[in-house]
Formats: sequence, structure tokens, C-alpha cells
Amino acid sequence: MKRMLVVDNEANMRKVLEFALTSMGHEVVQAGDGVEALAAVEASHFDLVLTDLRMPGKNGIELLRDLRARGEDVPVIVLTAFGTIESAVEAMKLGASDYIIRPFEIETIELAVTRTLAVSMVERENRFLREELSKGWGEFVGTGEKMQALYKLVQLVAPARSNVFIVGATGTGKELVARAVHRASGRSGLFVPINCAAIPAELLESELFGHEKGAFTGASRGRVGKCELASGGTIFLDEITEMPLSLQSKLLRVLQEGTIERLGANVTMAVDLRIVAATNVDPGQAVEAGHLRQDLFFRLNVVRIDVPPLRDRQEDIGLLAEHFLTKYAAELGKPTPHLTPSALERLETYSWPGNVRELENLMERAVVLSEETEISPEHFPASLDQGRADSVVVESMMHAAPESGMAEAISLKTQMEALEKALIRSALVRNENNKAAAARALEISERQLWYKIKQYEL
Repeated sequence: MKRMLVVDNEANMRKVLEFALTSMGHEVVQAGDGVEALAAVEASHFDLVLTDLRMPGKNGIELLRDLRARGEDVPVIVLTAFGTIESAVEAMKLGASDYIIRPFEIETIELAVTRTLAVSMVERENRFLREELSKGWGEFVGTGEKMQALYKLVQLVAPARSNVFIVGATGTGKELVARAVHRASGRSGLFVPINCAAIPAELLESELFGHEKGAFTGASRGRVGKCELASGGTIFLDEITEMPLSLQSKLLRVLQEGTIERLGANVTMAVDLRIVAATNVDPGQAVEAGHLRQDLFFRLNVVRIDVPPLRDRQEDIGLLAEHFLTKYAAELGKPTPHLTPSALERLETYSWPGNVRELENLMERAVVLSEETEISPEHFPASLDQGRADSVVVESMMHAAPESGMAEAISLKTQMEALEKALIRSALVRNENNKAAAARALEISERQLWYKIKQYEL
């Protein structure tokens, strides 16, 4: 369903056009002249404008000219009973999508609307591909096989109506994938992200569905929820497994019925949502552990996109590093520095537990601290070397084969404790002994980390 603005000084003509468009499944708003139309466009979003050419006050050509002068690229179809070649040429020069002579058949309007909406969607997709793919999709810089497969999957999935489930470790760029899906979708509404883990459970329902004035203590005025804001667009539910199960059941109802109800309200509201969910844990395990409803998982997991960790994209590390160096040098007004071969080798042999986010932070730090045109290993913190050493230890422990005759001497408990100890020490070093940051990197609570530190006397 798209939102249409019909502009005509004749009420009967507006009714005819509204009937034709609503029969196609679209929502219609009416305006009696160009002035009313401009006010409507300023107040709300429209996917298409159909306007009469001759109207008292501001006519159709003036309306079109004002829309373009304000940067509005909404498609416009001009209708007129007084068609001339000159007026048609002027309308097309100003960016009109079509020019229809009255009287017309309803089928003519339906065909013009369908064609205009289709062309508009293709133009948005092409604009997205030109602007984003040519530069590696913004922060999605990479030419490796895994990233090319990801680009292709996003292109295939985006135009569909299907819900998407994105799975990837912290720092891999799951929200960037979600934004890419939305931008290439052709959906005209907003991209609205919400982090389910960052909002207290008791506030999350209001954040999602909104509330009416007086719905609960402290609700001094009504509030629009994220689902309502995202209608016609995409809502991104990050860390979906952190959403309370009771709220998951309400989200399932939204998916099934296409309606929401604000807290404190007694009426439902239709919404047109595409949901993109994400998690940094295996969703199947989350279902088994009781953190994610199975029926909701099936609804969301229509298409799954796995975002590869940076350690599996070694061929992209240098390209990403140079990209971030350029970005932060420009922000600081410095010449763009370049990596020395030894610095690149250091980056490519690191395990990157924090993924692309960790690499970006490291490059920002290097630009801030460097006064040279080259970035060498000396510009990296000591934790990078410690991380390399620990990754070598962990890798060797994970792949070590027992010597002949020694199998009975190997204790799984001892080996697992040694591995856990090495990982915790590595996280503490990399995060300069910041316990909260180390706990996030290890994906455990800070309380658990303190317990382990005491247990292993770290």
C-alpha cells in the first residue's frame, strides 16, 4: 500500500481519483489546490502525487516547481483537460512522471500509477547500487569471496517483502546489513532500529508499540511507538533474543495480524512492517534455551543472513584499515596515512575478537596519535601483540593432538580451564583492564568476569 496525494479544485474529480486509487489498495489524501498540497507534503510523506494542471491560486506546474525547489523527489502525474505541447514539455522538464489528458478511462490512471511506482522503485534501487556498491556499501568495504556473497544475498533479498534474520558476532556490522536491506528494498518508509538489549524490559513494550496519555504512571502524554514509525518501512530488532518472552508473543501477533495497539488504547492500528531481526548467538540454541519463541523464530527466519567475522575475511583487512584511516584523517583534517608492510602483517595475523568495530577503533586511535604519514606497528597498542600471542596459544590448544600413550593423562576440565584463562587474560589486556569492556568482548556478564578473575587469580 502506498500513500497518494490527489490535488484538484473539483471535488468530484478528487472522488473519482480516490475511488480508483483505493480500489488499487492505496491510501489517498485530498487537497483542493497547490497551497493545500504543499502543506500536506510538508506534514507527511507521499509515494505519488496526482495533480490537475489548471487550478485557482497555485496551479499544477507551480506546485511541481515548488516541490522540486524544496528537494522533494516524489513522483508527480499531471492531469489536465487543457493539454498543450508546451505545458507537457514544461511539466516533463520539471520532472513529471506522466502527463494525462482528460477525459480519461480509469484503466489509464491505474496503468500510469503502476508504471510510475515501478519506475520509482527501480530508480531507488539503481541509485542505491551506484552510490553504495561502487564504494563498498559504505562501511561494508571488502572484495573477498565472503563479502561478495553477502552483497549478492542482500540484493536478492531486499526487494522481497520477506522478514530477515541476521546472525553474526558482535562488531561484524549486523545493523549495516539491515540498513543495506532497507535501502535496496524500495520501501518508502523509515528504517527504525531498536536494541532490545539496551532498553529495560518494562519500557520495551512502550518503545515498540507506543502509549496513550495516562497509560501508566509517568505517561504525561502519548507517544508514537517504533512499529508505528516504521510502518511502510523497516524495523530492525537488534539482539531479539533479549526481548522478554511475553513481549515476543505480542510481536508475533503483530506479524500475524498486521496491527498494533498502543498501551492504554482500545483500538488497533494497521501497520505495514518489514522486520529485520538480529542476534549475536545461534538462534537455534536460543530457541532450545527458551530465550526465543520457536513460532516467532519461524516467522522471522524466512531468510537468514550470516555476517562473517573479520578473522574469516583476511583478504579484506588491509582494505578496511585503509578505508578507516582515510575516514578519520579527513575528520581530523590530517593527510591520509598509509600502512607499512609490517603493520599490515601485524593486522592480518591478529584474531580480531572485536571484529570490524575493533579494527575501526584501532585505526582511529592510530590516526589520532600518529604525526607521520605512515602507520607502523609502533602505533598499535601492546594488547595487539598480546592478542596475537593468546590467539596462537588458543589455536594450538584447540588443534593439539595427544602424544602417543598420553591420552589418559589429558584432562578435559584442565584443558578447558586453561583455554578460558587465556581468553580472559587476552580480553583484559586488549581492553586495558576495563572489566566492563572485557566482559562485553567475552559475551558474559561483568559479575561472571569478576568471579572468573578471582577463580583464576588473574
